[in-house]
Amino acid sequence: MRPDLKGHLAMLTFSALVAGSFSLGSMSANLISPAALNAARFIIAAMVIAVAVVTTTGFHREAARAPWRYLVLGALFAVYFVLMFEGLKTAPPVSASAVFTLTPVMAAGFGWLLLGQITTPRMAFALAIGAGGSLWVIFRADLEALRNFQIGRGEAVFFVGCISHALYTPMVRKLNRGEPAVVFTLGTLLAGAALLLIYGWRDVLGTDWVALPSIVWITIFYVAVAASSATFVLLQFASLRLPSAKVMAYTYLTPSWVILWEIALGNGTPPLAVLAGVLLTIIALYLLLRDDG
Repeated sequence: MRPDLKGHLAMLTFSALVAGSFSLGSMSANLISPAALNAARFIIAAMVIAVAVVTTTGFHREAARAPWRYLVLGALFAVYFVLMFEGLKTAPPVSASAVFTLTPVMAAGFGWLLLGQITTPRMAFALAIGAGGSLWVIFRADLEALRNFQIGRGEAVFFVGCISHALYTPMVRKLNRGEPAVVFTLGTLLAGAALLLIYGWRDVLGTDWVALPSIVWITIFYVAVAASSATFVLLQFASLRLPSAKVMAYTYLTPSWVILWEIALGNGTPPLAVLAGVLLTIIALYLLLRDDG
């Protein structure tokens, strides 16, 4: 399989796994501090990836060069995850996932600034269609709300986090010095965990971990293993094989996956008018994939 096809497969898996964190996150966001939850998830994820490193590539002394790189990447992802759960306190899962689909546009901009990656006219057209569909979902298919730019607090908070996520993608390629994706991921997770423990130490110590509802622990382990350990590796793997805009293009599938998650969890489906915006994001993904040819 060609390297770019491997990158596409990695991101298809990434989008399915990420979607679950929106549905589960909305069910637990108000039951635990975002900083405490993410500190736990980064630590668990780091343990999982450490085992993967030992059983695959092993540790390399070269990977410890310039440790500031891991602090930069860890900080970017920590900001994204904390603001995601802060936003999910009030934003519906499908709406929050639509905010997430705005990251390809921002990733394309950061990719140009940091790596000189050029966005083709067709790719720019596809990104515009996807952004339009995302906004339609974010404003819940309400033209009046869109006209007045009435966006919910949760969506606004999460948008700031998505800026951090979009910057993370090209930074992986810029800062990687040949380290295997799994080793680079471990460094990022350890740095992120350290930063979160420093930032949220009061929340971590003040949380009654034993008394947490089961849904919180389910969410912590899901986001640690499926939506952290696995997706960190998948994202870094794909970022080394695809342009930043195309890596993030797979986020356009996230609202569709979230709708399936919501149905599976018995939370119903969004209004039909909102689904039109989701369809636009799927069209945008199709156009971006065609650009490969």
